Amino acid sequence: MEYPKFLLGDNTDFPEDIFVVHMDYPRFVINLANDEVEILEDVEDIDENELAEEMEALVVEATEFYDREMKRYEE
Repeated sequence: MEYPKFLLGDNTDFPEDIFVVHMDYPRFVINLANDEVEILEDVEDIDENELAEEMEALVVEATEFYDREMKRYEE
C-alpha cells in the first residue's frame, strides 16, 4: 500500500490541536498548534545538523500541506 507523504490527524480529546503526520522517513507527528514535533522512529543514518536542516524543511512542507488542505475544504 502506498501512503501519501502527509496525513491530517484529528482527535476530539485534543480539540485545540492540529496534527500533521509525515509518513516518509523520518516519520514524525507535528502539532501545528504549538509546533511540537515527535519523531516516531530512530534516526541513525544522518548527523544532527543534517537532521535539523531536514526537519526544518519538512515542518515548512507540513505547514504548507495543512494550509493547502484547509483551502481545498473551503472550496
